Amino acid sequence: MTLETETLQATSSTSTFETPENQQEFNWRQSWYPVCFLQDLPTNRPYTFSLYEEPFVLFKDQNGQLICLTDRCSHRAARLSDGQIIDGKIECSYHGWQFGNNGQCLHIPQLASDAKIPVNACVPSFKVLERQGIIWMWAGEAETAIDELIPSLPDWNKPECFNLDYVRDLPYDQSYFIENIIDPAHVPISHDGIIGSREDAQALDIEVIESNIQGIKGRWQRTRTPNLPWISLDFIAPNLILYKFANVQQGKFWGTALYSIPLGKNRCRILIRNYSNSFPQKTKLMPPWLDHILIRNKILEGDLQLVVEQKAQIERLKKNLKEVYLPLKTSDTLVVEYRKWLDKFGSSLPFYQGYSTSKNVGNSESDEKLITLDRFSQHTIICHSCNQAYQVTNKVRQSCIGVAIALAAIGILADDSRIRIAAISVSITAIVISAMAQTLKTHFERSYTRH
Repeated sequence: MTLETETLQATSSTSTFETPENQQEFNWRQSWYPVCFLQDLPTNRPYTFSLYEEPFVLFKDQNGQLICLTDRCSHRAARLSDGQIIDGKIECSYHGWQFGNNGQCLHIPQLASDAKIPVNACVPSFKVLERQGIIWMWAGEAETAIDELIPSLPDWNKPECFNLDYVRDLPYDQSYFIENIIDPAHVPISHDGIIGSREDAQALDIEVIESNIQGIKGRWQRTRTPNLPWISLDFIAPNLILYKFANVQQGKFWGTALYSIPLGKNRCRILIRNYSNSFPQKTKLMPPWLDHILIRNKILEGDLQLVVEQKAQIERLKKNLKEVYLPLKTSDTLVVEYRKWLDKFGSSLPFYQGYSTSKNVGNSESDEKLITLDRFSQHTIICHSCNQAYQVTNKVRQSCIGVAIALAAIGILADDSRIRIAAISVSITAIVISAMAQTLKTHFERSYTRH
C-alpha cells in the first residue's frame, strides 16, 4: 500500500456565496454564537457563559424575553450571575443593584429616594434570539445583527422529524473540537464498540467542494461501498459542523449538527443535535438522560483525553501543524482544509491554531487547573435532563437509606413476629433500591475511560 503524504489541496470550485473579493478576514464579532439549548436554560436563576474569555449572563424578564448582559456589575465589577432574578431583573449579590432590559440599571438601594440613577450605571447588552430550540447571541452591536445568518436545519422543521440533543463542556479550544469531528476516519478506531467497529476502518473518498470565508462544503464516502450515497460534511463558520445524509427513494433523512462556542482558551461548549425521521420507537421513548448515559457521554469521552494529549504534544513541540502532521488524502483532507481556512481567514480571532500559522497559542496559567475528564461538571450540571434525574436519584437514595434504618429499628424492637418480618423485609428492599440508585448516580458522575 502506498501512503500519500504530500500537501493536500482543496478541490477548486466556484463559490455559491456572495462574498466580497477583498474580504480576507473573518469578523468574529459579526457572528451568531450558540449559547445553550432552550430546555437547558434555568427558569429561576441566571445562566452564565463566556465568549473568548469575555463573560456574559443570560436570563428572562417578566415577559419571558431573553436578556443577555455583560456579566459584570457596573458598581464594583462583581459577577451578576452570582446574583438572583427578582421580578424579571437581575440583582447583583454584592450591593443589590438591579438591571433589566438593554442593561439599564433600574434600582440602587444605596441611593436616596429622590436621587437619579447615574446614566453610566448601565451594563452592555447583546441581542439574543431563539431559533429551532437553541438560544443564539450576536457578539457585535445589536444594530448590526443579521437574523438570517443564524444557520437553520430545514429538515428539523418537518413534523416527522425527531431530535436528540446533548450539551458538553470540553477542556480544549473550539478548533480542536472542530478538527476532531470534521474527521470521519477516526470513528471506527476511536469509537470501536460504541458507534463504530475497527473492521470498518478504510480509505475514504473525501472531497472539498468549495471553501471561502463563510465555511467549507465537503463530502465523503467509503471506498469499500462506493455504491452508497455520499455523506455531506460542511463547516459553517464560525461554529457549526453539519453531517447530512438522505435516502430519497425511501424518503428518509438523517443529520448531526455539532455547534460550539469558544468559551475561552482551552475551553469550549458544544451543543450536539442528532435529527432524523427514521429513529426507532424505543429511541423516541427513551428519556434524554438515559440516552446520554448509554451513548452520548461515551462518544465524547472516548475522544476527550486523546485530543487533550494531542494538543499538549503540539504545544510542547512549538511547531506549526504543517511540520507536525503527516496527512493522508484518504482520511485528512477536511482536517487540513479547516486548519488552512484558519490560516486564511482567522487572523482577527483572539487565538487560533491554523495549519502553518497560529496566534496566542501555548500553555496558559490556568492549564494546570483544568480537569480533563469530569462528566458531572462538564455535562450533568448543565444538562436539564441529566441534572434533574441526578437530583431525583440522589433523593431516592437518601430516602431509602432513612427508611431502611427506621424499619430495621422497628423490626428489632417489635414484639410481634409478623411486624418484625415485614419491617425487616421492607428494610432490605429499601437497601436494594438505595444501592440501585447509588449505581445510577455514579453514571452521572464518573466518566467513561478507554481500555
